[in-house]
Amino acid sequence: MGRVTERRRVIRIRDGAVSTRPDTLVAEEPLEIRLGGKPLAITMRTPGDDFALAAGFLVSEGVLASADELANIVYCAGATADGENTYNVVDVRLADGVPVPEITLERNVYTTSSCGLCGKASLDAVRTTTRWPLTSSPAAPVGIDPIRIDPATLAALPDRLRAAQRVFERTGGLHAAALFTTDGELLDIREDVGRHNAVDKIVGRALQQGRLPLSSSVLMVSGRASFELAQKAVMAGIPVLAAVSAPSSLAVDLAAETGLTLIGFLRGSSMNVYAGEHRIALPAGAATPPA
Repeated sequence: MGRVTERRRVIRIRDGAVSTRPDTLVAEEPLEIRLGGKPLAITMRTPGDDFALAAGFLVSEGVLASADELANIVYCAGATADGENTYNVVDVRLADGVPVPEITLERNVYTTSSCGLCGKASLDAVRTTTRWPLTSSPAAPVGIDPIRIDPATLAALPDRLRAAQRVFERTGGLHAAALFTTDGELLDIREDVGRHNAVDKIVGRALQQGRLPLSSSVLMVSGRASFELAQKAVMAGIPVLAAVSAPSSLAVDLAAETGLTLIGFLRGSSMNVYAGEHRIALPAGAATPPA
């Protein structure tokens, strides 16, 4: 297994003084995900929680939804010409009777924010493949959404996320995703060089533990909220996605289409609610966007 961090020599310049010293960097290595022995995708990730990452990736692709649909995940021995196991290739085997979709032949391109695919097609693809339509979304049964979260609870999440980032403290080079209860209790946190990988690790661990859908949870991410992260939240049944930075336009469209509560620029006591404001316990008489 690769290490999460590595050491490199650097030349340090401070106020005109020059010195050499070792520096701690976040490790980045490729991970190839195979499904039933067939190559499916390659992602650049920080080694660690590789099986969870693969499982979470397959949840976001609509392949997996529960632990009993997963037979096993293994590292592929002999992944190199000389037979050495690099621990950079994993093979996922589905349980007997679980259909292997066409995604095994060609990755479904709507998972990337830069795919150039029609926005409407991307939205429809997620809405029609999720196993757990979010309450109050156009595809969900009519009912009262049970989730209500106080703005003060949301405001505390970035500091709790930052305080739990152990590897970031040493490298300053990792994104993080954390899962919270609606009362602000930290349930899980994963770090990775890619924020989408951190989310996959969160979702994959939940699948392995039989906790999907995550219908009473808040997903907090460092950085921005892209379409891909919104998609991963919807596919895992997560009703609230919060980010410290901006969302993309397609992420907002997806949130409005599926009923996801999407919050951006969550810093201190300030935040922007872009969709799903019905889950935010706003003060009486507060202004809300027109329908």
